[in-house]
Amino acid sequence: MADLGKGRRVQGGERDKLSHDLKKKYVAGASIRELAESTGRSYGFVHRLLTESGVTLRGRGGATRGKAKQKAKAQS
Repeated sequence: MADLGKGRRVQGGERDKLSHDLKKKYVAGASIRELAESTGRSYGFVHRLLTESGVTLRGRGGATRGKAKQKAKAQS
């Protein structure tokens, strides 16, 4: 994917194409951070494009403190 340069405005057909490409890669398993790095854009920009394109974003994953505490209490 081409480096778009931070701060450069992405509009019209270029934005639509970028949005489509990012959506396809995200659905295939790429993270927002990976997509941001590969395009040279910010995490927030990529996140915004994905939500605008109708993608259901994945959860952050991993154990959370609340769940770990509950599990520890249950084992006691």
